[in-house]
Formats: sequence, structure tokens, C-alpha cells
Amino acid sequence: MGRTRDEIMAGLPKVRRARIDARATVLAGEVEGLKALRELADRSQEQIAQALGVKQPSVLKMERQADLYLSTLRRFVEAAGGTLELRVELPGKGVLHLTGMGDTR
Repeated sequence: MGRTRDEIMAGLPKVRRARIDARATVLAGEVEGLKALRELADRSQEQIAQALGVKQPSVLKMERQADLYLSTLRRFVEAAGGTLELRVELPGKGVLHLTGMGDTR
């Protein structure tokens, strides 16, 4: 039988364990696509569709698209119960939060 994750981690140097833990924390804060976002929000495609005023196949299509209008992305995120924030990082300027993008109101 193989070793557990805890056993493997215990055998690593402290510095390496710390780097792995830090990277795991970063990855835990990332979501891969709209389907994962919807599932994280515990919403079904039907619930998102109802909130958006569209039919379920339209939600499936959105989840499969690689390129969306920001207004569509904002509406999807809001239908999942969240808010959309755009973050831009420029060399020498730090992190900026871009506002007003995708607003249709």
C-alpha cells in the first residue's frame, strides 16, 4: 500500500512543506471556469438560468464558452450569488481594481 499525503509531507524539509502549503492556499482561491463557480455556489444550471431569465441550455453554452462579454460574466456571477471584481497587476504600479467594466446598468 502507498504512503498517505501526510506521510509524504512529513518526510519533506520544512521549507519545501511551507512552499507547498502556500501554493495550495493560492490554488484553493482559484476557480476553473463558470461550471466550477456554479458548483461552488451550490447552484444548478436551472437555478442560474432562472436568475438570468434564460433557458438551461443557454447556461450550458455559457459554461462551455472560453470568451464572454464582461456583462455576461457579471450577470452569471451575480446569478450565482457573487460579485465580479476585475483585478489588474501592472509592473511598478501594483494591483489595481478595474471598476465599471461589464456594467449594463
